[in-house]
Amino acid sequence: MNTSADRPYLDCAYKLQEYAGQPRRKRSEGKATWPGRKQVYRGVGAEGRLVGDTLTLEGEVCDGEPLLQPVMRNGQSLISLRPLSAIREYAARGLAQLPEALRSLEPAPGYEVRIAEPLRALARSVDDRQPLS
Repeated sequence: MNTSADRPYLDCAYKLQEYAGQPRRKRSEGKATWPGRKQVYRGVGAEGRLVGDTLTLEGEVCDGEPLLQPVMRNGQSLISLRPLSAIREYAARGLAQLPEALRSLEPAPGYEVRIAEPLRALARSVDDRQPLS
């Protein structure tokens, strides 16, 4: 993918995380990424409110609900379309789970996202294999 400065058709950045089965990462200051295939687990507290997410490697298991699910394979949809009423209910449940401070348009404390140790270890391994030049 490519864009040019005078005709920026895509307002996005593509950062390769794996190539030919090998984890990769970008390490530029302020642009560093976590390597490999990942999963995100969402934590919900006793009151039913979101308490934070954990980013880990695909295949690792953490407390919480896994958020990343395949929706396409070989050009075929793996999920059935839901009616608009079901989508509305899903969105309302998600909004109700937000901590009170995150329900307003006012500045709020950040939402905690933890990086699991297996992902940190993979990043160290990639860094050891490809030192900065």
